Amino acid sequence: MITKLILLSISIFIVSKLIDGIRLKGFIAAIGVAVVYSIADLLLWWLLVIISMPLIVITFGLFVFVLNAFLLWLTDQLLEDFEIRDLKTTFFASLIISLINLILTVIFI
Repeated sequence: MITKLILLSISIFIVSKLIDGIRLKGFIAAIGVAVVYSIADLLLWWLLVIISMPLIVITFGLFVFVLNAFLLWLTDQLLEDFEIRDLKTTFFASLIISLINLILTVIFI
């Protein structure tokens, strides 16, 4: 679990350096973002999936990226050290964080 948090922190930190619309105060803030995002994911993910199941089925699973973007936006609202400029940046960041996290997870776990 700690390894997954560290990998998610690395993903968030990399995305904050790649995308101009994301402000992150440092790697410690990235760890905080990863913890808050993971807690929001743990508490809300299945509820969101159940509620949006018809949309997930209709879009062949692509609506999951909207759910990830919502969780990322929620994390942005809860933390001051993490800021995303707009909705487009949130969706793009969510996609890139998911891809980087997937690659790092395959490599290290």
